[in-house]
Amino acid sequence: MVYRVLIEKGEDFGYVAHCPAIPGCHSQGDTIEDAIENIKDAIKACLEALDKDLVTQTKELAYFEVTI
Repeated sequence: MVYRVLIEKGEDFGYVAHCPAIPGCHSQGDTIEDAIENIKDAIKACLEALDKDLVTQTKELAYFEVTI
């Protein structure tokens, strides 16, 4: 199964990863690569803990930054 993740620079250090398809599924890492590997583990753990029928497929999302 493929999940999209959002990676953002952490406020204090490193990077924070979010999986929007699974509410509450977040992780972090010192580097982007670490954050990606850690969110994979978090997704696996969330899927084991949640009823898989409750985890819905989301439409494809795009994230954009706009400057006003």
